[in-house]
Amino acid sequence: MELIVALLIGVLTGSGVWLVLRPRTFQVIIGLALISYGVNLFIFVMGWVRNGLPPIVDAAGTPDFSRFADPLPQALVLTAIVIGFATTALLLVVLLAARGLTDTDHVDGQEREE
Repeated sequence: MELIVALLIGVLTGSGVWLVLRPRTFQVIIGLALISYGVNLFIFVMGWVRNGLPPIVDAAGTPDFSRFADPLPQALVLTAIVIGFATTALLLVVLLAARGLTDTDHVDGQEREE
């Protein structure tokens, strides 16, 4: 399971970096979103719920404080998801405004001459 999660984090981050290096603005925005998803998943995995254990209290209702999941990474990831959505929406609005002004979605505002 840990290998699959590690591969998923690597694929998300690698794809995001590849898209950030592309010349089109929309691809850069999607790349930034993928990198943020990879980082969020990495932070969430740091507070990983152990396999087969209840996250907070077991069915018997007897809390064992040594088996509690760490809620701090979950709270950080939840906050990062909300901020990521807002940032992506803002970047899309800026993309549409820049495309309206320059008639291109190239990152430097100029199409290559062919």
